[in-house]
Amino acid sequence: MSPKANWIAVDWGTSSLRAWAMDAEGQDLATASSDQGMGQLTPRDFEATLCALVEPWLSAGQTNVIACGMVGARQGWIEAAYDVAPCKPQLGLTKAPTNDPRLNVQIIAGVSQAKPADVMRGEETQIAGFQKLNPNWDGVIFLPGTHTKWVQMSAGEIVSFQTFMTGEMFDLLSTASVLRHSVATNGWDQAAFDRAVDEAMSQPAAIAARLFGLRAESLLNDLPPATAKSRLSGLLIGAELAAARPYWLGQSLAMIGQKSMGVGYAAAFAAQHVPVIQTDATQMTLAGLKAAYASWKETL
Repeated sequence: MSPKANWIAVDWGTSSLRAWAMDAEGQDLATASSDQGMGQLTPRDFEATLCALVEPWLSAGQTNVIACGMVGARQGWIEAAYDVAPCKPQLGLTKAPTNDPRLNVQIIAGVSQAKPADVMRGEETQIAGFQKLNPNWDGVIFLPGTHTKWVQMSAGEIVSFQTFMTGEMFDLLSTASVLRHSVATNGWDQAAFDRAVDEAMSQPAAIAARLFGLRAESLLNDLPPATAKSRLSGLLIGAELAAARPYWLGQSLAMIGQKSMGVGYAAAFAAQHVPVIQTDATQMTLAGLKAAYASWKETL
């Protein structure tokens, strides 16, 4: 028999949906997930999609739902206005329109930055979760992913942040560019990755030429696909680290991300002798959703 939730925590991204049935003490009783991310839905689809996933957890009365991520984007269920940095994460909540009287859905605001222009949705909840578990911590929080974030934290506030499209660039270059012919493999060459990171960090302006060099070496010198793929990743990450140097050099650094997403960065930091606190993205997300729910309850 499925448990009845006291409230429900939801992480709704572009490509996936995750939910946790929570009890009154903040313990998760059950989890559920689907591939029905924001990118596949229209605003009118969100309520039915959520109900289909969490129906077994709902009771006759109203159940509160706290949601983070792209569900609050302009193309999502309802746009949740950004909090403006510098700010504490999770200042605002926006109520989503629902027809089912059993649901009261509140969506956590993202964070925006005016200059240079930047935005985040979902990461602010992971940051709040890290703060909850690591009170009084100041430094830089690094969130690797499709769009990697570097976030300067001080006195519990997001002071500034910068986003790099490194993950998306890797996907596009390896699947939709001429390099796709050279990197089609699941193999990996760690030494080649390390060398490429060093090359890109020392000469980031040459990255476009070095990228095409991967194709040329494949044609002329039979560069192994595993080496080409590893060099591609290393060049992109190295260029990012060169540009983000003010965020990590001499700073306390914490990484929030799934291990598979952060392994390349972790290796690059190790080569630079930069210590990094590594944390799990799912744990930080759930801790952040709990913190948002506790803060919301205090306002009732």
